[in-house]
Amino acid sequence: MARKYFGTDGVRGQVGQFPITPDFVMKLGCAFGNALIKHDTDHKPTVIIGKDTRISGYMLETALVAGLTAAGVNVIQTGPLPTPAIAYLTRAFRLAGGVMISASHNEFSDNGIKFFAEGGVKLTDELELAIEAELDKTMITRPSIELGRAKRIEGAQDRYIEFCKSTFPNHLNLHGLKLVVDTANGAGYATTPKVFHELGAEVIEIGNQPNGYNINDKVGATYPKTLQAAVLNHDADYGIAIDGDGDRLIMVDKQGVVYDGDKLIYVIAKARAAKGIMQGGVVGTVMSNLAMEKALNARGVAFARAKVGDRYVLEQLHEHNWLIGGESSGHILCMDKHNTGDGTISALQVLAALCDLKQDLASAVDWQPYPQTMINVRMPNKDLDWQGVSAAALAEVEAELGERGRVVLRASGTEPVVRVMVEADDAALAERCAKHIAAAIQSAA
Repeated sequence: MARKYFGTDGVRGQVGQFPITPDFVMKLGCAFGNALIKHDTDHKPTVIIGKDTRISGYMLETALVAGLTAAGVNVIQTGPLPTPAIAYLTRAFRLAGGVMISASHNEFSDNGIKFFAEGGVKLTDELELAIEAELDKTMITRPSIELGRAKRIEGAQDRYIEFCKSTFPNHLNLHGLKLVVDTANGAGYATTPKVFHELGAEVIEIGNQPNGYNINDKVGATYPKTLQAAVLNHDADYGIAIDGDGDRLIMVDKQGVVYDGDKLIYVIAKARAAKGIMQGGVVGTVMSNLAMEKALNARGVAFARAKVGDRYVLEQLHEHNWLIGGESSGHILCMDKHNTGDGTISALQVLAALCDLKQDLASAVDWQPYPQTMINVRMPNKDLDWQGVSAAALAEVEAELGERGRVVLRASGTEPVVRVMVEADDAALAERCAKHIAAAIQSAA
């Protein structure tokens, strides 16, 4: 069944515009609370709420607390913490659910509400639909005797820091490493640098001065130029950047070269395969580079592709019973370390892998990405059968590419365009093939 309010990862939008308004978020909190109560009628549920550093977090947190307590749910508030920290604390405290107020890598004028179920896992389809069903009803406040309580807790940051450190091998440390750590002026500003410092690294912090408005503003995983410059300026060994809510990772080596999620996932898998501890294969997405897939296959590591979105990567990991997966954007899943993407923990796994391989990033990533050509074909006629009109051109291109490349055709979920992506071992070949398919669609549009 199609979702009315939920996207692939909660509810997100521009602050002050539906659905990111105080009245709707209060109702959303109440709907989540009611759904939890119906799921467990024997106990009063408790939910933990975290947030990133956006100015709107104060307003939305208050609205959520009002809605949850009106539904009869107890609330724990942590203040700014990364999204994966809320997932961890939901599990560690044995809570009924968790909520993160964040729009991830978006600018400060956006915000969103992400939910976790018991155990700190993504909501099931059943629970999301139950929440949406509650949202279609009139919000009702429970009698005073049944209302929930809210409290702020101390020490949540320290608990998360220790959890992150526990994922790094006990026999290793980071002594002698100089790291630049960029926390995007976001949720990880008070936790991520401490993790690396307490493991022995010399840490230079950037993107660690949030003011409510500068989250992801020319810093963080979505803007690596600032990290590159800082690494070169400080003669650091590596740069580590997370995004505004702390679930993405991008790294930079001492030469200022950027390593995206594909390359970092490869390093983790390569080290595990070399040690003989690789469980199954790796899950990427339809946008993961073909060169990465071939490099993994050459090392005996299977590879599967999911739709774009860490939710779909997670589904395939569960389906295959594999442990490692992610996206080129820097969402990386190491399921034996955490049940959700975590930029800080992922960086620790990369550093541990480099120790095991006795290599730096430049030598560990022993493949070059295939060139990609992306063309967005605008669709003024939304009823056009673009798959049908492109079928002949697609067949011609796939025959020409053979094992040298691949094609991804997909309709955008946010705008009236079809995205044509061709990847090949030769840039001119990729461009020519992409233009051929795009022209077939454009001629009928």
